[in-house]
Amino acid sequence: MERGRSARCPRQEVIRTVTSHRFSFCGAELAAVYVIADQGRELHLAELTGNRGVLYGLPAILAVAGHSPAANAFRSGRPLWLAPKELATFIEEDPHHFPTRVGNSAPNSPARISLGALPLGYDDMELGCLVVAGQAGDGGFSADDRSLLELYADQVATGLESVAARFAGRKAPQSHLGQSLVPDQGGAFILELSTGRMQAHTHVLELLGLPPDQFDGQVETVLACAVPDDMPALMAIVEPNRLAAAGQQLAFRIRRPNGELRWLGLRCRVEVDSEGTPQRVLGVVADATYLRPSADEVSLVQRLSATLAGAATVREVSRLAVAALREPLGASRVAVGELEPERLIVTSLDPPEPDAWPEVWRSEWRSEWPDVARSGLPTLQSALRGGHLSLWPPGADLEPGLLGVGPGGLAVLPLPADGRMVGVCLVGWDAEHRFGPEERSLLTAAAGLVGQALVRAHALDAGHELATMLQRSLLPRKLPELPGGIAVARYLPATAGLEVGGDWYDVIPLRDGHVAFVIGDVQGHSAGAATIMGQMRTAVRAYAVEGHPPDVVVARANRLLVGMETDLFATCGYVDLDMEEGIARIVRAGHLPPILRHPDGVAEEVAVEGGPPLGVLAEAEFPMTEVGLAPGTLLVLLTDGMVESARLPLDEGMRRVCDVVAAADPVDVGAVADELVGGVGRRDDDVALLLLRYDGQGDRPRRSHWTVWRLPDAVLHARRFTARTLRSWGVVDQLDEALLVVSELVTNAIAHTQGEVGMDLTLSADRLRIAVNDASPRSPVKPLWVSWESTGGRGLLIVDAVTAAWGSVPLSGGKQVWAEIPWRRDA
Repeated sequence: MERGRSARCPRQEVIRTVTSHRFSFCGAELAAVYVIADQGRELHLAELTGNRGVLYGLPAILAVAGHSPAANAFRSGRPLWLAPKELATFIEEDPHHFPTRVGNSAPNSPARISLGALPLGYDDMELGCLVVAGQAGDGGFSADDRSLLELYADQVATGLESVAARFAGRKAPQSHLGQSLVPDQGGAFILELSTGRMQAHTHVLELLGLPPDQFDGQVETVLACAVPDDMPALMAIVEPNRLAAAGQQLAFRIRRPNGELRWLGLRCRVEVDSEGTPQRVLGVVADATYLRPSADEVSLVQRLSATLAGAATVREVSRLAVAALREPLGASRVAVGELEPERLIVTSLDPPEPDAWPEVWRSEWRSEWPDVARSGLPTLQSALRGGHLSLWPPGADLEPGLLGVGPGGLAVLPLPADGRMVGVCLVGWDAEHRFGPEERSLLTAAAGLVGQALVRAHALDAGHELATMLQRSLLPRKLPELPGGIAVARYLPATAGLEVGGDWYDVIPLRDGHVAFVIGDVQGHSAGAATIMGQMRTAVRAYAVEGHPPDVVVARANRLLVGMETDLFATCGYVDLDMEEGIARIVRAGHLPPILRHPDGVAEEVAVEGGPPLGVLAEAEFPMTEVGLAPGTLLVLLTDGMVESARLPLDEGMRRVCDVVAAADPVDVGAVADELVGGVGRRDDDVALLLLRYDGQGDRPRRSHWTVWRLPDAVLHARRFTARTLRSWGVVDQLDEALLVVSELVTNAIAHTQGEVGMDLTLSADRLRIAVNDASPRSPVKPLWVSWESTGGRGLLIVDAVTAAWGSVPLSGGKQVWAEIPWRRDA
């Protein structure tokens, strides 16, 4: 146990009158609680209960640096167990300390008394030490008794922490402030899992309201007393890979025979065999009423339970949970998310503004809520594996993705159901927040309720969840980094109906510094619309990568949709932007026109001639409009869900968007996108937004094109053109390699293809690119081996040897074979 922060607990506030009521627990007949005091230098006796005849002379004050069982255990952070002989030796070595007399024997003489000193505290909090003693036999406390007494010490620490919290400025817990630090209303049990037999202390049966003489020793009899809603949490204790951690408290409810509802606290350890199979459960049960929240907080859990019972969708469950927890807990942030194999899919959060959440969350904010890679949240992963509530105090060493959620304190609540973790809830505070035991119990109870509600919602909402997952998987995970610009996207599902639609967007890097920006909307809200959306996005991307001009890309996508077996149609906006020159070629297919914000702050709709929606007319024409963009221009593409509804006319919606964009600061493109989607209220339709800030490129590549004539000396002309061009560009040292590559690529195109052959030369800051285009779709294949007698087949081997990289891409029914040669301006 790592020693850390000490609880500030003034001695005069926690000292108790020494009591004499009977105490008996697992062989211990006496219990003494020492609390840390005097800025961590002393341990003060706060309570002594039980048979004081067992030990005489327990000092009221012990030095932490001194030699006593309590001080030694406190400093080491580990329990110290002394059998009678060891205790006698301890006293002989240091007779001036603790204790001065054992039992009724003379001072410093051996007796049949065993002693245990157990440090109190967990995580980074030091509270004090519990000393227990009793006539446990020559061998001291048994292994089972030691385990149970250690669990009992954890229980004492919880009560002590609540008292310390009272005098640290926190809201005082309720009725337990006047109770003993050493709870006498509790007991221990040992459960044999193979047989279901339970050895239960009398106090355990008294808490349950079971007469000891009528208890049949079966665990089913005990579990029958538990409230059904709390049964999954109890059964989860012995699930494989989710064994209970020592010291972890589970609060649950039981119904006594007289109808009384009572909260109990359970701490347990699970013993396993060599194969990791649970064999026995050792536990301590105590009355946890004094650990429960206030009446208002208990009613909060009851209201949450009743509210969640009527929730029919995962989104509704998540929204209700977030709303129920944030205000009562005074939290700065609350988020609920579902678990996928590699990602955390947030289903609701508050506050909704992206700026309120960590940067790693904002970078993944592709839709109304973000979905975050779990690999970047190791603390979350660890909490999910353990399956237990994890609380992190202010200043904890957390990864940025979680530290930004709760810099003043963070609670990670795995949401259990059906023996697995179905989700997680994160609760974070900006101001310093200390967690009390009553709050732990409230969060644990809420987590169980939300987990069960999520499972029920999944069963009722299976079709919606399937469509949502399909839609999420078909949209781009992240947008590419662009030379000369920054693009961001946002997607919001409808808040009415199935909440799944066909809006999509895409950013497609093309050759020669071009980028395609696409936005579209498939008619309807259904899994079918989401499926068509995915097919259309894939088709548009494939046609664009092949190198077709914008009007051809949209025309081919239109014919594809017409040929599908569907009555749905789609609208589409397509912008092919030359990132070097700033020339945009725009095509509309029944879609809204783009909006441009010029560098001077003027925002306007672009007058673009449009064609019909996709899927209506097979031979429809889609005219193309060319627009120039100056560096600093914002390009906005959106779907009609943002600007049109039953309460908002289209013209008014477009005007609002223009006003927001005109007033926005284009430096932070993400903030502009957030402001646009933040103004959208209840939505009858999906919303997709694609936003680009065009910055231009300072060092533009040089380009030149040559059409290769099909003449006997075609290669000669191609070499001469290349030499003239490269010399004019100042490329001299790489000229021989370039001419060799041109010879091989042009020779292959002339010899093995028909139709037009073209050659493109591109010189960028660090490389020379040579590309030869032909009309054959067949890609070249580099031979693995060429015989010395062969008269051909060596061309691609030569290209591979003298270039840094080469390859082939499809292009407008043919292909382009390219090769790159490194180049430096000062070479």
